[in-house]
Amino acid sequence: MIRKAFTMHLYDGMAEEYEKRHNELWPEMKDMIHQYGGHNYSIHLDPATGTLFGYIELEDEALWAKSADTEICRKWWDYMADIMDTNPDNSPVEISLRKVFELD
Repeated sequence: MIRKAFTMHLYDGMAEEYEKRHNELWPEMKDMIHQYGGHNYSIHLDPATGTLFGYIELEDEALWAKSADTEICRKWWDYMADIMDTNPDNSPVEISLRKVFELD
């Protein structure tokens, strides 16, 4: 498994809405994440800054990259664009983090 960590950013006052939307994650989105090799996906919030820390384990990075082209992923991005920083295509602005330590 490939361990991937990244940050994203919420707009002020959107933490509750972000959590609500993820608690109601569409079944099609869950299925897509697994179909494209994503496992053990978690997102954590720093409430002081609105910074989200994401962690996901991937079977294959190339397979995961293809998930961005799915209709359900694009629909999710559009749905989330009003509450967080996004790119022109509505994908979340994501900053990859470099692993500096790991202990199993």
